[in-house]
Amino acid sequence: MTFDSMILFGKRLLDVLLVWLVFYYILKSLRKNVKMVLLFKGILIIVVLKIVSDLLDLVTIGYLLDYVIMWGPLALIIIFQPEIRNVLEQLGRSQLLGRHKVLTVDEREKVVYEIIQAVDYLKKSHIGALIVIERDNSLTEYIEKAKKIYADISSDLLISLFFPNNPMHDGGIIIQGDKITCAGAVFPTSESLKISKRLGTRHRAALGISEETDCIALVVSEETGRISIAIGGVLNYNLTLDEFKLMLLDELRPKKAFIQETEDEEDENETI
Repeated sequence: MTFDSMILFGKRLLDVLLVWLVFYYILKSLRKNVKMVLLFKGILIIVVLKIVSDLLDLVTIGYLLDYVIMWGPLALIIIFQPEIRNVLEQLGRSQLLGRHKVLTVDEREKVVYEIIQAVDYLKKSHIGALIVIERDNSLTEYIEKAKKIYADISSDLLISLFFPNNPMHDGGIIIQGDKITCAGAVFPTSESLKISKRLGTRHRAALGISEETDCIALVVSEETGRISIAIGGVLNYNLTLDEFKLMLLDELRPKKAFIQETEDEEDENETI
């Protein structure tokens, strides 16, 4: 293989990888968007009908489908403008190089400990709370519109921010790494029809922000004191404190660290 052919092969490989990367992030963004999933199902049905009409020589249906395929993309852009904008915004929020701080084991345990202490008090006192933990997708858009804090995380501070007399208690708190970045943040509410009508604004906001980003949204119900975690547009409702802690620890654990810790545990078991 000559040097020129190697360069050509490298360019083609890079081209394929870039296309794959673009499609991967687009499909990852669309996976949790119900409307866009239905849209792609509709497009797939139209393509199948077009193939069938050509095979069976169905002139009228084929003629109509030609017009649908010709003008369909323009109509879809107009009709689904909000959904397309959301997908592009989500791609823009993605931190491809992983700019978020990766916590050490001690830092992670401290963050979880302080959150658990605060959540336990809020749960028993029936004080509503919404805590959002940033991961790979940036939450700068919401931080800029909230009250900046930039303080070390502590259970006392978390409790005081959600106390009923606090002017910021109705909004959410954003945590970046081991810092409380802001309070009084306002998040988009989910429009999913699957949400129970008994759930309030905090739960809908937690689901909404978890649908748009990869964050971890923690909710304490003011009415019932029940605690929940929203991740990836899925609400894990009415968890026990132990379940809440284990899920939080698992979600905050970096994937590489999780693999390494699992291997270490296996090695320890073999030694025993």
